Amino acid sequence: MLDKESDARMIGYGAMLCEGLVGCVALIAVCALHPGDYYAINVSPAVFAKLGLSTVNLQHFSALVGETLVGRTGGAVSLAVGFAQIFSGIPLLGGLMSYWYHFAIMFEALFILTTIDTGTRVARFMVQEFLGRAWKPFENTSWIPGTIVSTALVVFAWSWFILNGSISQIWPMFGIANQLLAAVALCVGTTVILNAGRAKYAWTTIFPLAFVASTTLYAGYRSITDNFLGPKMMAKDPFTGYLDATLTSILMLCVIVILAASARAWMRAVRGESIAFNPATAGADHNHLPGSGCC
Repeated sequence: MLDKESDARMIGYGAMLCEGLVGCVALIAVCALHPGDYYAINVSPAVFAKLGLSTVNLQHFSALVGETLVGRTGGAVSLAVGFAQIFSGIPLLGGLMSYWYHFAIMFEALFILTTIDTGTRVARFMVQEFLGRAWKPFENTSWIPGTIVSTALVVFAWSWFILNGSISQIWPMFGIANQLLAAVALCVGTTVILNAGRAKYAWTTIFPLAFVASTTLYAGYRSITDNFLGPKMMAKDPFTGYLDATLTSILMLCVIVILAASARAWMRAVRGESIAFNPATAGADHNHLPGSGCC
């Protein structure tokens, strides 16, 4: 997808710098709120009453945007209010608080929708591949009945989580899956670098991989023990707790397998071992392709 290898630095690192800038802007937006207003938005009214804080501008903001902002946990509302407060403070834009607030909410919703769309597409292909093992027509991604059935199954699955879960259950799973995906991408990058004979550059991906993999796997373990299988979840909805814990464990196990296979492929590449490649059998067993140890 790149015209030349030298473009990778500009695209890859440039994208990460832009993402870091977005993170800084988000922190500025929420830090612009008074602490009392911030906590009133991000915790339930019962919890806020125990904090000993009081709101400052929240009632005024609620009147301007036309919505109740108290107890709107999850982070999206506080971010939108922070952005709206900053932009409405610009000269001649003071009366557009409601516009900026709903624009920020729409922007965040667009991010969520594109994530759901991409995830649904990827999951649909995976479902079709698995179902194709039992019935060949499902392997054809252009077969409309198979596409409809697999998409319906995936949509039903994430809809069930939305309707029966909460942000405290869905968000940790999303975060863990997202960071584990980054670990897989770093595995692929490391394998490509080593197979290209550029082992001296492998540290640029191995160090981030070590950090992301270790912290995310540990976070996944804590999420399973403290959140999904914690006393509150077991008392409230043990089925959902066990289901979330099982799915998270599967994700973690898959990444551990990929890390182990990648390490094996890296050791072979460093030792200079060549991997025989027969084009006639490549389609039958793609795991023998050079550098496929991580995939």
